[in-house]
Amino acid sequence: MVSPAYIKPLLALLVVAAIIGIATVVLRNDSSESAPAHSANQPLPHNIDVVLKKARFSEIQDGLVVWELDAEQADYDKKGDTAYLSDIRMVFPHAKSHGAVTVTADYGEYSTSTKNIRLNGHVHAVTEAGARFTTSSIIYTGATDQFSTTYPVVFRQQRLLLNAVGMDFGVENQQARFYSLVDAAVRMK
Repeated sequence: MVSPAYIKPLLALLVVAAIIGIATVVLRNDSSESAPAHSANQPLPHNIDVVLKKARFSEIQDGLVVWELDAEQADYDKKGDTAYLSDIRMVFPHAKSHGAVTVTADYGEYSTSTKNIRLNGHVHAVTEAGARFTTSSIIYTGATDQFSTTYPVVFRQQRLLLNAVGMDFGVENQQARFYSLVDAAVRMK
């Protein structure tokens, strides 16, 4: 039988051992959950050569910035032509006299050879003049400096609310052309 003089120190030792064991389990689980998806030692997917965090792309013509694109992450494929982007913010700072245009999207693809950018997922654009549109997918064509979509789009400007399927939007002149199922409403003051 164990002497009563040893019971209290033995219980204290068991409590301390249990606390240390619980702390070790908690710390081990916490550090494994916060580990990044790709570490320097982990191989990339087969079609990806490089992964960049907080990437910035710019298009410059005649010494002026045409657009800047910031992405939380950019994955390059092995061909080196396409960057797969996530959490995108694209700004056209100098759209002549019409002011800047800012476009955001959840993810997209940037072709470095054609300078075309496909934006997908909660695409939202705002002009400095106050026009805004939302759609689920849109393509920016670098050669024409124009956004195009065949998807439903909601366009708002001042008192106008317009729903349509398909749209072209020129960045330079900030004119929009809508294609089908156009439903527009003008709110009276």
